[in-house]
Amino acid sequence: MKLSKIIAAPLAAAALLAAPSAYADDSTAPTKGEIKLAKMLEGRVAGEPQNCIRTLPNLKLTMIDETALVYKSGRTLYVNIPSDPGAIDNDDTLVTRRFGSRLCNTTIVTTIDRFHGGYTGNIFLGQFVPYRKAS
Repeated sequence: MKLSKIIAAPLAAAALLAAPSAYADDSTAPTKGEIKLAKMLEGRVAGEPQNCIRTLPNLKLTMIDETALVYKSGRTLYVNIPSDPGAIDNDDTLVTRRFGSRLCNTTIVTTIDRFHGGYTGNIFLGQFVPYRKAS
């Protein structure tokens, strides 16, 4: 092995270690989804978490990849962070099996690939946290 390669590798590693970083490691850096969710919730205050929400025909769903499901009802945003947020993928369609006009944290949510129609998994919902504009 050439001497230049032996010296170059440790110098490159030292340069990478010396480079400034906003975060100590990548695991503490916010993801794109977390940044998108934070922007959606700017100026809003969290309310008491709820096990169920009413689902009206005008309830709008926003899926944030690998982060959360956000339901909009009127002026309120209900944020649901499932037990495995990594299972949320915009390339999937959500299929819910529920009874009545309520969506609960016990509702079974199945994910289907929207391009090929194949089963991709299940999402186990958490509690619904309401966010309202601060007065």
